[in-house]
Amino acid sequence: MNQIDQEHPEYTARKEMWQTYRDLYAGGQQLKNNAEKYLIRRQREPNEVYAERLRRVFYENYAGSIIDWYAATLFRREPVLLYEGNNEPAKQFYGTFTGNCDQRGTSIADFLRKRLIDTLISGASYVLVDFPRVNVTATSRAEEEAAGISRAYLVGLQAEDVINWSSDEHGNFEWVVLKSIVDRQSDPTCGKVERETRWAHYDKTSFRIYAQRDEDGKPGEIALIDEGLHGLAKLNQTPVFKLEVSDGLWLMNKAGLTQIEHFNKSNALSWALTMGLFAMPVIYSEKEWNQMVGESYYIQLGPNDRFGWAEPAGTVYQIAADNLKALKDEIYRVCYLLMQAGAAGGANQSGLSKQWDFGITQEVLRTYGDCVKDLLRRVLHSIEAAREDGLQIDVSGLDEFDIGEFSGELDDAIKLLAMGIQSPTLQGQIFKRLAHKYLCDVRQEIKDQIAQEIDESIVKKG
Repeated sequence: MNQIDQEHPEYTARKEMWQTYRDLYAGGQQLKNNAEKYLIRRQREPNEVYAERLRRVFYENYAGSIIDWYAATLFRREPVLLYEGNNEPAKQFYGTFTGNCDQRGTSIADFLRKRLIDTLISGASYVLVDFPRVNVTATSRAEEEAAGISRAYLVGLQAEDVINWSSDEHGNFEWVVLKSIVDRQSDPTCGKVERETRWAHYDKTSFRIYAQRDEDGKPGEIALIDEGLHGLAKLNQTPVFKLEVSDGLWLMNKAGLTQIEHFNKSNALSWALTMGLFAMPVIYSEKEWNQMVGESYYIQLGPNDRFGWAEPAGTVYQIAADNLKALKDEIYRVCYLLMQAGAAGGANQSGLSKQWDFGITQEVLRTYGDCVKDLLRRVLHSIEAAREDGLQIDVSGLDEFDIGEFSGELDDAIKLLAMGIQSPTLQGQIFKRLAHKYLCDVRQEIKDQIAQEIDESIVKKG
């Protein structure tokens, strides 16, 4: 219990980086509040000048917009869930589950979109599968359903929430420790906020919950407050699932340093342009001068003194502006979106070259889709096995990013059916796939009903 707050070495090494990436993604006031970490102080820069630059700081958030674009484009159509089996109550459960997968009214598509965004920011995201814990002992499946014991739900976790873990030779968690911090205000009239830190330890069969409450601003003792078997204990499986992408597809890690460089250059140029708007008086005199003139500062020179600025050949402001454009294009390039860098970014590209660039973007999107579908399959298969529903569950979709792609898939299906292959199963799968993709935005219950009607129609024809 004394070691429950111990951190994995990888977690310790990455948590500061994760905070940086969160700030770069969020931008706005969050980044401004932490701007001192990212706005580089010039050599011998006076405190008051640096403080004024911090007050004037601004941030052009390209990386955050790129990540949101990928998430929105990938989930333009919801994932398609297919169930094979005769357990109608179970199908009804999964229909409800897809519309509210976390007991907070979040659909499975919105839930997975958030997990993907977290993954593109931090490199990984996690899903905890849990079941309601009630003080009822069920003796039958009907009693389980009535008590809500078998109504599995999901909890989304950021990389920062998983502080310690151990994996077996296959990469599966042997155990994992989750940490959360909650500030509670027990009485709205007193204004006193109490902080509670919780640690949840999950292994392949059991869970243990520890809590620590602050007392008079000081951390109290860590105490065990709950323990027992978790919902996947019968599977001998830790109920935490990981969504991860390769380093090459970890967008914030690829664009983060360039985004910080752009942040510093753009603020330096903005500061120089702002200061250039205020003329600086120059007094050529050997007499003592103590009068403040003009808008801000002044400089005093002797009659024979000379003063000037050293800069590269050409106009430094134009060089800085060109460099900012190059940095912006580089952010989009490393994120496989050069064609979206702006009109100037793709103005000199041929139509074929633009098509190739977007083809690369589509392949990246499909890879993200494959990662998300793999996560969803693993989660659903574990829930199905724990509930013993007797269903075969498959996940498809997340591979269409252009409205014209459905027309192409429809043409392919017509050609395939025209071949006359004598397979009712093949015909049923083609019809259900097309129907689910075309009606991707309807409720899962309606999709399941359509799939059932297609199966019944195929059986009658056979």
